[in-house]
Amino acid sequence: MTPRVAMRRRSAEEEVAQTEPTEKGNDGKNQNNRIYLLVSLSLFFWALLLCFHFSVLGSSSTNIPKQQIQLQPSSYADPQSPPSISLRVDKFPLPPPKEREPLLPPPPPPSTETFKSPKPKEEEFSFLRALKTSENKSDPCGGKYIYVHDLPAKFNEDMLRDCKKLSLWTNMCKFTTNAGLGPPLENVEGVFSDQGWYATNQFAVDVIFSNRMKQYKCLTNDSSLAAAIFVPFYAGFDIARYLWGYNISTRDAASLELVDWLMKRPEWEIMRGKDHFLVAGRITWDFRRLSEEETDWGNKLLFLPAAKNMSMLVVESSPWNANDFGIPYPTYFHPAKDSEVFEWQERMRNLDRKWLFSFAGAPRPDNPKSIRGQIIDQCRNSKVGKLLECDFGESKCHAPSSIMQMFQGSLFCLQPQGDSYTRRSAFDSMLAGCIPVFFHPGSAYTQYTWHLPKNYTTYSVFIPEDDIRKRNMSIEERLLQIPPEQVKIMRENVIKLIPGLIYADPRSELETLKDAFDVSVEAIIDKVTRLRKNMIEGRTEYDNFVEENSWKYALLEEGQREAGGHVWDPFFSKPKPGEDSSSEGNGGTTISADAAKNSWKSEQRDKTQ
Repeated sequence: MTPRVAMRRRSAEEEVAQTEPTEKGNDGKNQNNRIYLLVSLSLFFWALLLCFHFSVLGSSSTNIPKQQIQLQPSSYADPQSPPSISLRVDKFPLPPPKEREPLLPPPPPPSTETFKSPKPKEEEFSFLRALKTSENKSDPCGGKYIYVHDLPAKFNEDMLRDCKKLSLWTNMCKFTTNAGLGPPLENVEGVFSDQGWYATNQFAVDVIFSNRMKQYKCLTNDSSLAAAIFVPFYAGFDIARYLWGYNISTRDAASLELVDWLMKRPEWEIMRGKDHFLVAGRITWDFRRLSEEETDWGNKLLFLPAAKNMSMLVVESSPWNANDFGIPYPTYFHPAKDSEVFEWQERMRNLDRKWLFSFAGAPRPDNPKSIRGQIIDQCRNSKVGKLLECDFGESKCHAPSSIMQMFQGSLFCLQPQGDSYTRRSAFDSMLAGCIPVFFHPGSAYTQYTWHLPKNYTTYSVFIPEDDIRKRNMSIEERLLQIPPEQVKIMRENVIKLIPGLIYADPRSELETLKDAFDVSVEAIIDKVTRLRKNMIEGRTEYDNFVEENSWKYALLEEGQREAGGHVWDPFFSKPKPGEDSSSEGNGGTTISADAAKNSWKSEQRDKTQ
């Protein structure tokens, strides 16, 4: 038994001996695997921690708030790889790190320039091509082109064909001959020169200006080149037909049709009409009806929204509105060449003037504020004054030769207000080389700012109406205070102004001189050009523009952008509702309907001419 038991024991021990090394080997492998797993987990944990750390720092430094941070696979990761691991940190927010102050240059000093609206892009403006024509120095018309609308004949030529209806009292047919100049004047008394003198009606500027435009050197059929656009509507002739005995619908009809026609044109869209201009040979009040009452005067052309964008040239403008501009009344002299002007100027220099002052006109007994009665009395009572009375039945006052002869023999010509602010007589007197004496700034100084110097003392004398009305100043004594040498200088200045105050013969053209037409067109072009440049720059021409102060802006010095108080404010204070328009403050002027109706009284007197 023993050997067998021993043998069994050895067999069992051998089995144990054989199995022990295997089990020990397995134990070693398992232990290594655990170590590897721990190391892997540790590395993975640190990798996650680092990714998490940099993700939070990154989001803080760029100031982009995030409620959760995700660890996304790289951009070059396999698109078929398993979804990325996401760690939510919104429940365990970390305090954001302190932001570093960026290293920036110091801020610039505050600007002293006035704030300007953002500058528009140049390509937004359709008129750029027109503006750039002035840059072409080889083009004599660069920046001067005028485009003329081809209006239907009912707005102009048809009125001339039916000329008998243009005035209730005057047969205008003879005054529309010779391109609007009227019949030639004979130089029987030697008052005129031998050529260029016509019996021109004071309301004929519509047709004279339009015919002058036909001779303008820089006309264009391409509106994109135009510095301005002319509308050849005979606005003055139109309203003259219907002022008496017609309802407001008839008076307004042509104006409404014209505006409707213009607004459908492509040229209108470029600046909504702000580059358009037209001419009316009447005072502005004929086109400013204030109501829709049948008894109110005139039409409402200048109050139409579209017309407010246009510029209207009239022989008398409103001091309180910005869409009309004063141009001279036509005189009797319409030269065809420069030499005719030079000969006339030289003749005016050499005349013997025996009268200190003179006045041609009639009293205004219906206007208690008028100073005409006092002026007439002073002329009658002075040994150095000359009077030409123009009341009914006095035909000499309506004879051009009688008027011009008196003005040529006078040093000073008195020009009080007419039926409105202005008078044709002022231009007739300056044509004669006579120094004008004005009593209201609205008679010339605020009216004809394109044609007369801003410094009115160089060519005229100003005596405020109240000095005559209230203080009964002696006009003779006032004028005698001016030294003879100064009188000579002033008269020379008046004579130099003559070319720009007359309208040349529309059928020809002056060689070098600029007449009233040329001056007006240049002023309109300059106005439109400034507006276009201001639009490109995103600015306005004036600060805090007040339309009721329109008369002040042309008097501003260069660089001034705002109109303040003015010494002439009392002359232009508008009557308040219910206040007599001839009351103190407006210099005795009756405005609007009253002024316009009174001008027709003068026209009725002119029928005896």
